Amino acid sequence: MNKDEVTLIAIDGGGSKTRGILKRSNEIICTIEAGSTRIGAVGVGESTERVLNIIRDLCHRSEIDSSEVDAIVVGLAGVWLEEEKQRSTQLLKTLARNSNITINDTMITSDAEIALEGVLGGKNGIALIAGTGTITLGKINNKEVVRCGGWGIELDDEGSGAWIGREGLTAIVRAVDGRSKSTKLFDMLAERYPMVKKDRPRTIVSAYSERIFEYHSLTPMVMKCAEDGDDVCYSIIETSAQHLVDGILAVRRQFSNSKEKVEIACMGGMIENDTLLSRLLYQILGKEKNIKVVKPYGSALEGALSMAFKLLNEYE
Repeated sequence: MNKDEVTLIAIDGGGSKTRGILKRSNEIICTIEAGSTRIGAVGVGESTERVLNIIRDLCHRSEIDSSEVDAIVVGLAGVWLEEEKQRSTQLLKTLARNSNITINDTMITSDAEIALEGVLGGKNGIALIAGTGTITLGKINNKEVVRCGGWGIELDDEGSGAWIGREGLTAIVRAVDGRSKSTKLFDMLAERYPMVKKDRPRTIVSAYSERIFEYHSLTPMVMKCAEDGDDVCYSIIETSAQHLVDGILAVRRQFSNSKEKVEIACMGGMIENDTLLSRLLYQILGKEKNIKVVKPYGSALEGALSMAFKLLNEYE
């Protein structure tokens, strides 16, 4: 089937936001941005409900019926195992049927896998995806996918946006207890969130419990303090960069040829801009002899579109 003749929907469901596009032939007809569809945050049922709403909205705004969409690929944070992919895909189809919405070839997979497809352009190599969470993936021999990280902030996610925010909070309470140096982050936190009182530091606990803020929402503040010369926050960002590199090197060791340079592309809100973290990360990577840093070939949404087209051709 020719790419110029199909209508595709691609959805990238990350930890903090979800993006969707509808593409007909070579033209993107509609784009949408919505809240998180991460299963660990909202549950399987709510996640697939939100995905269905995005599909419905994309079709409505594009003034087409959902039955005209040839294939849909959705990448969701928190999905990795094959049974998780199948369960979410089947639930989405059931919800669509119960809502009298017709959807054709549809697949739900990991947001990391659509990112891997996009960032490497389908080639072998390594992709670091660093956002609210973090994961490093490697594609070997054009088919085998290996991973490091992606466990979620509850278990790991070292170096991620959520991890940086959590480390920032930990640094504040350590300083309050007199266990470490003070940090300007406490001043910034109290200024941003009036519920947090410096003279009553335990208000940090209640503010977090009431979800006044989340770990990843503190990350820009930690970055700003680090850029402004706060030693405590600088150390957090420095450690974050090393954690990200550790994940890359762990995946690099999965490749059979230890001397060949393997391409590594980095993407995600944490490192796409010129920040202290990205500068430290690339500085460390520049010293590694068996990897070659390259620009991403495409985005996660482009990866999902590529996978949607491949899905469609499987049935020809």
